[in-house]
Amino acid sequence: LQFCASCSYRGTAMTMMRMLETSFPGIHVILHNYPPPFPKRVLSKVIPIVQVGAVATIMAGDQIFPRLGMVPPPWYYSLRANRFGTMATIWLFGNFAQSFLQSSGAFEVYCNGELVFSKLAEQRFPSEFELRDLIGSRLPKSPIGRNLGKTLI
Repeated sequence: LQFCASCSYRGTAMTMMRMLETSFPGIHVILHNYPPPFPKRVLSKVIPIVQVGAVATIMAGDQIFPRLGMVPPPWYYSLRANRFGTMATIWLFGNFAQSFLQSSGAFEVYCNGELVFSKLAEQRFPSEFELRDLIGSRLPKSPIGRNLGKTLI
């Protein structure tokens, strides 16, 4: 089971894992985080750098702009007029964007390397019954179950 850890799907994955292990004794269920696409991962790593740079600019812009040979732009003064509000906004929006970029929204179920169910494709979670049927149809039939009928006859 691959799931989006940042979307808090771990609890659902644990429930599905217990159900599968109970329904199919001896099955080995592996839980794994489904990472977001590479561009989203890179952008989520850049956001804290941008946040720190923006806060540093708000705090020390009076020294930064002259050293770069620039006159501080008018927007700098309007942002600096309310330093706390500006920094809080930068921090909140940055954290929201980072959280969004780190989530994949995935709950993918594989059986023997084959994709059985995809929340990304279906836009929904599988029910326990549906998942049990999907996995059960892909597992090899147990020799114990086949021979059980012969021993009772």
